[in-house]
Amino acid sequence: MKVTVSRKAHFNAAHRLYRKDWSNAQNEALFGKCSNPHYHGHNYELIVHVTGDIDPETGYVMDMKILKDLIKNEVEDKMDHKNLNEEVAEFFDLIPTAENMVVVIYNSLKPHLNPEHTLEVTLYETPRNYVSYSE
Repeated sequence: MKVTVSRKAHFNAAHRLYRKDWSNAQNEALFGKCSNPHYHGHNYELIVHVTGDIDPETGYVMDMKILKDLIKNEVEDKMDHKNLNEEVAEFFDLIPTAENMVVVIYNSLKPHLNPEHTLEVTLYETPRNYVSYSE
């Protein structure tokens, strides 16, 4: 029997959506106000879903304290109150769109999970705009 456990978290971060090899006019034409050279920020909401069998010894799919600590170490500590473009290595050469961010977060968490578990990550950039990623 597969069960999904989920943990919510949040972090605040600034970013700029732009391509370094494009002019400001090209960036503004595609990314609009999100290409502001002075950056802009979001209050991100993150939901991490782990699906697997219930362990008959513990009754858990995964210990939620372990999941909480994993999210803190791999996501919140790296991204909270940061300028993603300038302070988070994964985005030095990758545009920090919500789509790219959710894949980076997934790739940061997945190696720490039981390989038999599946992972899905949902990232809210605004209350109405969100992305999800799983393999």
